Amino acid sequence: MSAAEEVRYGDDGWVAVRRHGGHVAELVLDRPRAMNAVSTAMAGSLAEACAALAADPTARAVVVTSTHERAFCVGADLKERNSFTDDDLRRQRPHTRAAYTGVLELPMPTVAAVHGFALGGGFEIALSCDLIVADRTAVVGLPEVFVGVIPGGGGTQLLPRRVGAARAAELVFTARRVPAGEAAGLGLVDTLVDEGRDREEALALAGRIAANSPVGLRAAKRAMRLGHGTDLRAGLEIEEAAWRTVAFSGDRAEGVAAFAEKRTPDWPGV
Repeated sequence: MSAAEEVRYGDDGWVAVRRHGGHVAELVLDRPRAMNAVSTAMAGSLAEACAALAADPTARAVVVTSTHERAFCVGADLKERNSFTDDDLRRQRPHTRAAYTGVLELPMPTVAAVHGFALGGGFEIALSCDLIVADRTAVVGLPEVFVGVIPGGGGTQLLPRRVGAARAAELVFTARRVPAGEAAGLGLVDTLVDEGRDREEALALAGRIAANSPVGLRAAKRAMRLGHGTDLRAGLEIEEAAWRTVAFSGDRAEGVAAFAEKRTPDWPGV
């Protein structure tokens, strides 16, 4: 896929993948009339797109973006939910869970580019990424208890891992919305940029990431994800297993050779 090409997923095409420079993939949320609210159909599109990216060995970094001027994603489609019976909601659940899990389990580093509202499931999509770049218009939060549910896209697990149990509890229990400046101070987002620069800065960050060994990037992400929350000894064993996957790889051989020869590596990706 060239930089100019775009592939759309799902019958409505509400999620697209664009490529930048060959190794950076942009995962685009594009349901502008609903501020990217996650309906059953959009959840299916997102899960399908993530499955395709996860299976693509040429993608070294992914940036999640939005085409809406005022929102990254406002969370669940409550208009759709309002018409649901209990059985409808039960049938929808595997689709929405697959969407959030799809982002969370992408094997390569992921960066969310957030502007405007990133609420509920929208913020959970961002939390599922490894890094969050936000501009000064961003407003984030997990307001689910306000409408009688709980964060169900990973929020109750991902937020405490970011900001600690007590801070996460305060944010979830109050259902409050957090503006960009405070969000950066609390660690809810990682990088705060000027208005309108979230996508540009996130793509630039992804480009710097993608210049590195794809085998190394995936192994490092796997070690950090699996090791988080374990005791130190178990974590070091996880690191050892990840190290062994790269130590005898073509990428390791190429990296060492390129360093010795003072040239840019041409990563084989194996």
